[in-house]
Amino acid sequence: MTGRRTRALAGAAALGVAATACSAPGGDARTGARGAAESVVIGVPWEPDTFSPLLGYGKDGNSKIFDGLLELDADLALRPALAEDLPEVGPDGRTYTYTLRDGVTFSDGEPLTAEDVVFTYETILDKATNNPNRSELAAVDTVRAAADDKVVFTLKYPYAAFAARTVLPIVPEHVAGGQDPNTGSFNTRPVGTGPYVLADWRKGEKAVLKANPRYRGPKPAVRTLTMAIVTDDDVRATRLRSGDLDGAVLPPNLAATFEDDQDRTTYRARSYDYRAVSLPTAHEVTGDPAVRRALDLAVDRATMVDKVLDGAGRPAYGPLPSDDPWFARGTERAHDVKKAARVLDRAGWKAGRDGVRVKDGVRAAFTLHHPAGDRIRQDLALAYASDARRIGVDVTVESATWEVIEPRMGRDAVLAGFGSTGDPDFGLYTLLHSSLAGDGFNNMPHYDNPAVDRALDDARRTRDTDARKAAYDTVQRELADDPGYTFLTHLDHVYVLADRWQDLTTQVEPHEHGFAGGPWWNVEDWQPKP
Repeated sequence: MTGRRTRALAGAAALGVAATACSAPGGDARTGARGAAESVVIGVPWEPDTFSPLLGYGKDGNSKIFDGLLELDADLALRPALAEDLPEVGPDGRTYTYTLRDGVTFSDGEPLTAEDVVFTYETILDKATNNPNRSELAAVDTVRAAADDKVVFTLKYPYAAFAARTVLPIVPEHVAGGQDPNTGSFNTRPVGTGPYVLADWRKGEKAVLKANPRYRGPKPAVRTLTMAIVTDDDVRATRLRSGDLDGAVLPPNLAATFEDDQDRTTYRARSYDYRAVSLPTAHEVTGDPAVRRALDLAVDRATMVDKVLDGAGRPAYGPLPSDDPWFARGTERAHDVKKAARVLDRAGWKAGRDGVRVKDGVRAAFTLHHPAGDRIRQDLALAYASDARRIGVDVTVESATWEVIEPRMGRDAVLAGFGSTGDPDFGLYTLLHSSLAGDGFNNMPHYDNPAVDRALDDARRTRDTDARKAAYDTVQRELADDPGYTFLTHLDHVYVLADRWQDLTTQVEPHEHGFAGGPWWNVEDWQPKP
């Protein structure tokens, strides 16, 4: 997508935007969808299950309601947030000491203290708390308040990525401490230190954020940020075109329809977000390593990028993009239908009368689910099924809600989306380690490769960069030989936004985007155009 009003962003860059504005029903052309210059309405395809960091919300930073000890800037470098500086790290790499900023208060007016930090981390580490990301803090042995403004983490082993995990949002003990973290009202009525407060949340419809009058930084010019929950891509595009939305997350082919719109700009951000087909190891067909290897060879990634993503992405050969410094060179796989067929032949999968292969009376057939309304996943699933059919594997594509899909993830294939920025540990461990098999969305196919487990553990327990690189190379090479997923594409995230604001920036993004990612990740810094 290369139209003259498209901003393609390989990394983080400041964006100057044209001076025209979108008109909206019932409002002046300068006021946008909600009829007020200080208000922005964004259409996103999903909403969180909870607004509590204790259950995983905002774990990678960029929450508008909360702050972490640290945060990521536009270049994904760590910088202080609630801490006054980066941590002091002990010589053995096992102690991290943070000093809190003076004068920070929660949105209810109560002061932030070290005890709030201790409460947050200890609650997440408590196995009774239903946080799906607890394993990311597995290195933590203890966390204690050394003073009202000082927190000390002691690790079980040196963990090179630990500082980046302290972008985790901090919650107030005086509010959340008296509640069950799994069911308490804090999950829907959060209190934080961020630039906005949650003013209204109507599940399935919208979440309304208002500027926090007690925020430690400058007062945001955008006083109201409404995230409209519109799961269907086509409906989101229609509402944006009608002026009901100021901006939206869109698939590339729908974003292209706004390319000549003089009132809106299209942004394209690079990401670690990828789509992959999860192949359950317990299934009688996808559990056969030969089938998984054959599918890996049969899939035409380049055509998917070209046709489904409209060029807004790259082929995916594993969880890490091929331009990432941790990517294992040589693990790229060519599209090779003939080789895929030979793999199946050698494994005893023979073509039946209808062209579908059979082994020991079992047809090479399985169901592939994708979430309804997601056009990219739908089109990728159909393309995958078409590629599979060429080698005699029959894939039935079905769309459903996540409520329907989740109970079936252990036995049926799913067109899944993952991807984490920062350290490779963040994206690989939860995806592949056998100890997390079937733990929510972690290790969906129940993948179990002892060599991968050992390499993931080794990489977690050393600060030596060369040793970590060797371990992650092992992970990626094992995954190429013994795939638990068919990795398809890495995506560029595409957004369309009305031209009413300046000082927008973007980041290289993780899978999670829309609510806090995109050009509005720094919405608190936006200024209206003169």
